[in-house]
Amino acid sequence: MDKLYILWTTADEVMFDKMIAMYARTGIAQNWWYEITIIIWGSTARLAAESELISLKIKELLHVGVKVSACKACSDSIGVSEKLIEMGIEVKYWGEGLTEILKSNQKMLTL
Repeated sequence: MDKLYILWTTADEVMFDKMIAMYARTGIAQNWWYEITIIIWGSTARLAAESELISLKIKELLHVGVKVSACKACSDSIGVSEKLIEMGIEVKYWGEGLTEILKSNQKMLTL
């Protein structure tokens, strides 16, 4: 049960840098969580694909073992799926997975 999901829905660089990335990186480094998955949802897909700062932070997170995944329906509709895949981000349909996480009361932060 030491698994955390972070649902990232706010397309704000500062929010990502100073909360999501910082907490995920520290959570893995300090062994607060066995596994952390950041789920990119909505307009955050565009920010992840286009922002140099966010791209760099995502690469750092992947390097330390944080999982990063994007909603395929969202990233396809915005036209950034291929770019996200090139960055090493998993791109998949998340509707059922998100529903299962919620129904099973797993740990999730939504930002």
